[in-house]
Amino acid sequence: MSVLDRLDPPSAPGGTSVPRPEYPRPQVVRDRWLNLNGEWGFEIDPGDSGLERGLRERPLTGTITVPFAPESELSGVENTDFLEAVWYRREVTVPAEWSAVAGDDTHVLLHFGAVDHDATVWVDGTEVARHRGGFTPFTADLHGVAVPGDTVTVVVRARDHRGIPQARGKQSGLYANKDCHYTRTTGIWQTVWMEPVPGASLRRPRITPDLAARALDVRVPLTQNRRGHHVVVTVTDADGVVATETTRADLDLAPSVRVVIPAGRVRPWSTQDPHLYGVEVELHDAAGDVVDAVRSYAGLRSVAIEGKAIRINGEPVFQRLVLDQGYWPESLMTAPSDAALLRDVQLGLEAGFNGARLHQKVFEERYLFHADRLGYLVWGEFGDWGSGDFGRRDDHQKPTTSYVAEWLEALERDFSHPSIIGWCPLNETHQLLHDRITQLDDVTRAMFLATKLADPSRPVLDASGYSHRVLETDVWDSHHYEQDPERFARDMAGLTTDEPWANSYDGDPISLPYKGQPYFCSEYGGIWWNPEEAARAAGDDRSESWGYGQRVADEEEFHVRFAGLTDALLDDPLMFGYCYTQLTDVFQEQNGIYRFDRSEKLDVDRVRAVQVRPAAFEKDAD
Repeated sequence: MSVLDRLDPPSAPGGTSVPRPEYPRPQVVRDRWLNLNGEWGFEIDPGDSGLERGLRERPLTGTITVPFAPESELSGVENTDFLEAVWYRREVTVPAEWSAVAGDDTHVLLHFGAVDHDATVWVDGTEVARHRGGFTPFTADLHGVAVPGDTVTVVVRARDHRGIPQARGKQSGLYANKDCHYTRTTGIWQTVWMEPVPGASLRRPRITPDLAARALDVRVPLTQNRRGHHVVVTVTDADGVVATETTRADLDLAPSVRVVIPAGRVRPWSTQDPHLYGVEVELHDAAGDVVDAVRSYAGLRSVAIEGKAIRINGEPVFQRLVLDQGYWPESLMTAPSDAALLRDVQLGLEAGFNGARLHQKVFEERYLFHADRLGYLVWGEFGDWGSGDFGRRDDHQKPTTSYVAEWLEALERDFSHPSIIGWCPLNETHQLLHDRITQLDDVTRAMFLATKLADPSRPVLDASGYSHRVLETDVWDSHHYEQDPERFARDMAGLTTDEPWANSYDGDPISLPYKGQPYFCSEYGGIWWNPEEAARAAGDDRSESWGYGQRVADEEEFHVRFAGLTDALLDDPLMFGYCYTQLTDVFQEQNGIYRFDRSEKLDVDRVRAVQVRPAAFEKDAD
């Protein structure tokens, strides 16, 4: 069995009859697990009065297919109105054979990949979990409530109140979709599953590569310490065991192990060779018996800043990124299948991009697994839109603090994925720059510092585009949708004098001064093109679709414009990358390289040909 085979365990029993049957947590793999996707009882609670009306105790009136949101077609509900609260109910039999894990000390864990937005979970009438935040996972430990062999009733209430600040990302605050805001997601939208663990068990390992030292630093959080316990970390490749290290696990809740890779087995992870090492973590008791074990993986790579350059493994790699919003017409924010997640990475590569900015959404972890395997660079972002009212001119914001905790949960989940080479906690915050410190300044700095504290190994962009309010931000960027290539090239030419293009509001500054950081144009293009609509319109720009600037008249004009805009960025020796808007059309926003259903609408070979030539940055940064 290869390393990659061991990273991806068999799908859930039932195969394709279970929606999204694949293992949902590819960096923390245990063999015993139970997928709870499929048919659940379901009921919409329009007044959020369900608890008072007894919905927790009685059967629900409808059904839904989990993990698809009730707004989506694949859920079987397809209700796109505002849903103040929704309820789920299902009977679950915990496999009796799970008692072999630790006998009476077996803990049954109930995992939720993501529930939008405020979730409360009861098992047999006992509250076992509550969680706020629609993008990140949470877990209920059912110890004392359910044991192997029990049949229990799981009830979930998800609240998604209209008008309350929350991290929504691109979910529309209006009844209908509009511009770059799309159909909402409410309730369960990622896999629900169970697994058994012993009372003293492994939490998610945190793996930090150290290419200079040829080492992987593995931090192993534990649920508790017991005398004599120790952790064994084994790194493997296709030829077998590479190295093994052991450390005590009875003195520290998060013991660390450094595993040095022998010189002859060093193979850095890169876009050209995305090599992954297997990482097996075992918790042993005093007698040497395995108490708990998980399988993970890691890439040995580095990300460094040198002047205006971001180097990967010490080399300048021009980041040809594409904006990926992660929506599908039949399933919204949930991919219809694991193959669909993989296909989005492949589509980006086929069009000549070497990575993506994951926009206004914390993507399913399986997406990152495929990016890791294929060497696809990723900037992780938070869906912060909707979490605060950052006005353009005043400083009387009313932001919520819950999204700070949610962002830290996302960082913890995704820390060990080698494809992630940068973080961006905020997007397009904007406010006039004046002599007062505002809440926007405080929030931006807090999110930046929290990200740096959680992960000092990667560069952090304080806010993508618009208001840069942290002087020590690692990266600077701008969003610029000028459609005239010559004017765009003039606008973007200021890096040579340390006066790069900066977003403003009606010409007034909204950012603190640029300090010479690495710089890229992280949104450009967005070329509006819908061939069927163009044929119908016959020159009339009135349209139900949307894109940036004047719609091109035909596909040839698209390719000329795309080449002109992209060449301006490829030819700048001081710019480390760009991000083109966007990979696919999304509902009415029709400026993708591909259609919303992922079919072709352009000559992708021509798009790729523009991008594959060497960038001036790669030639001049050496």
